[in-house]
Amino acid sequence: MKQYANSPVLQVLVANLEAYFDPKVAIDTFYDQIWNIDTANSYGLDIWGRIVGIGRYLTIKRQDKNFGFHTANNSFTPFNVAPFRNGEPTTTTYRLNDEAYRKLILTKAFSNIVRPNAPTINRMLQYLFDGRRCYVLDLGNMAMRYVFSFYLQPYEKAIIYSNVLPRPSGVRREILEIPQPNVFGFHEAGPGFAPFNQGTFFKSEQG
Repeated sequence: MKQYANSPVLQVLVANLEAYFDPKVAIDTFYDQIWNIDTANSYGLDIWGRIVGIGRYLTIKRQDKNFGFHTANNSFTPFNVAPFRNGEPTTTTYRLNDEAYRKLILTKAFSNIVRPNAPTINRMLQYLFDGRRCYVLDLGNMAMRYVFSFYLQPYEKAIIYSNVLPRPSGVRREILEIPQPNVFGFHEAGPGFAPFNQGTFFKSEQG
């Protein structure tokens, strides 16, 4: 064996033996890319999505406007505004990018363990929409209302309509977009509304 004692290859192998079998690098990589939800890559996020029970693809029904009478449903429109309803509404599927999906996963995980009350949902909204002005109201009579002071992006609407946010069983939900300062309103209603000739009247929608 002495003939191999000074072998450069063997000396390098022996010197680096600890590094070869040290799992620290693999553990750190696993932690950063899979285990840590804040730094997980696409593959890691897909794993977390399966754990909490929410997919990256969200499919929602389009909120089509149709002709109808006010007594039937508040979402119907009057004459000369929208056509008659023609079958089932079409659906749209959205694929969330990593950052949007990361927020959705954390929101779903949070909603799995919290009580579905207004203070809790408001905290979740502030996290999900980056501190933009949005909140939920308890309307009483088994009804609640989400209010957004900005235009929702299509993927944001997909998240809202995916029912990831907690809602008490049997409670009716309304979703309102009030994009201040593009909506006309009086100062008593709150700051941020537009004066005469600068904003349109607000038209509510139910979700």
